[in-house]
Amino acid sequence: MPSAQELPSLIGTEVGVSRWIEIDQARIDAFAKLTEDEQFIHVDPDMAKHTPFGGTIAHGFLTLSLGSAMSYDAVKPVDGVVMGVNYGFDRLRLLAPVKAGKRVRGRFVLKNAENKGSDGGVTRWLLTHEMTVEIEGEPKPALIADWLSMQMVRQEG
Repeated sequence: MPSAQELPSLIGTEVGVSRWIEIDQARIDAFAKLTEDEQFIHVDPDMAKHTPFGGTIAHGFLTLSLGSAMSYDAVKPVDGVVMGVNYGFDRLRLLAPVKAGKRVRGRFVLKNAENKGSDGGVTRWLLTHEMTVEIEGEPKPALIADWLSMQMVRQEG
């Protein structure tokens, strides 16, 4: 676990890579039902095989939503972290579809670490990670995003 004081020295470095996660049709179908986005390119293999994709594809938002699991795998928490919360995205691009049955993984680079001040014994750190979601065996990633998180870190002493 890096200390909060070490964060600035890690800017520009890859801080972790997650495990591979399979995007099977059952996962796609469950996401479609949950989000009420049941477009045929996601849930109807017979119709989807006649599209340029050649079969069903995952929702871009499904791929993005796996970022949390990927982050837990790949990014070591800051020493003394009390909690972290999503803060948003500065940039997000969906670059390639994830076909049903493929596996994806996240690669994380720390782009920025900004001390946003302290309150009640906790220092807020705004971290920006470039998250690249790779598709196993494919030349283009599924997505690239600048993901912001606010980390609340217990002050030392």
